Formats: sequence, structure tokens, C-alpha cells
Amino acid sequence: MRKIAALLAGVTLIALSGCAPAPVITTVTTTEPSITSFETVVEAGSFATESTSIETATTTVQEKVKTMVLKIDGTEVPVIWENNASVDDLMALAENGLSIEMSMYGGFEQVGPIGQSITSNDEQTTTLPGDIVLYSGNQVVVFYGSNTWAYTRLGKVDLSEEELTALLSNGDVTITLTLR
Repeated sequence: MRKIAALLAGVTLIALSGCAPAPVITTVTTTEPSITSFETVVEAGSFATESTSIETATTTVQEKVKTMVLKIDGTEVPVIWENNASVDDLMALAENGLSIEMSMYGGFEQVGPIGQSITSNDEQTTTLPGDIVLYSGNQVVVFYGSNTWAYTRLGKVDLSEEELTALLSNGDVTITLTLR
């Protein structure tokens, strides 16, 4: 009985090797400090495999991610930027530095023109202190109070309401956007 089972397994193995698919190459690469790469090659009609050796050299991959920096009258403020097309467009404008002359409005916001229209996706929004929004596709608004209107969200200044009021409520300001 064992001889029949072994013979049957051998015949199955030979039959399957004749039906093998076209060569398959699988590559797995990690981006750890030392990069390891494996390749497995399966050739039609056989079960032969070949592996590359592990690379011993350490390779460091650095991707520079640029961050947009907001300054209010020269004071850098921490901002959590939205991930949307409007912020992408604003970052493109900030590539060479963008200064925006802001004006107080309504006792709760500073508003200023960016000089051109950018992508917008206005939604009815109730803002809170620190919110940075795009108004009419071509003006940036920074809030130190609250308002409800149709805006595109750009980000949020990560300061307290008191700190925002001190920076924004004492007259017109200039904001600058740069990339770092």
C-alpha cells in the first residue's frame, strides 16, 4: 500500500511539474536601515529556485517633506494644516514666500487677499478661534472668534483663544507663509 501511495505521489508530482505556470519573479524589499532584498524564480517545468543574497550595506532613504509655516507679524505660530487641494495650492504659492496684508473684520477675524483664486470646496461651517479658512476662493481668513459661513477649511492655529486674541485683535496684521 505504501509503494502505491509513493508511486501515486511521484506521478502527481511529475504531472504537476509539466503544468507549471510561466516564470514567476517575486521581489520583497524593506526600507529598514539595512535593506534586505529577496528574489524567488520559478521556472516552467522544474522546481528549481534561486535566491539573491542579503545586502550588507546600510542605505538611508530620506524623503524631505515640506511643511508650510505661518507667521503673524513675524511671530511663527503652530498650525495643523488640512490635507486638501486648497492647502496644496496654497503651499505652491508659499514656495517663494507669500505675504498677505490682513484687515480686521467684525471683531472676530482677520481677512486678506492671496492675489489669485485657488481650488476651493466651500461648505457651510461654524468656525472657532484658530480656524484658518479660504473665503471666496481668493482670501485667507484667520479667526480669533467665531462665525458661520461657507468656507473651505485650510487649517487651525494651535494656540489658546487668549493668545489668538492678543495676536489678532489689536489692528491689521501681515501673515507670511513659507515652506520649510
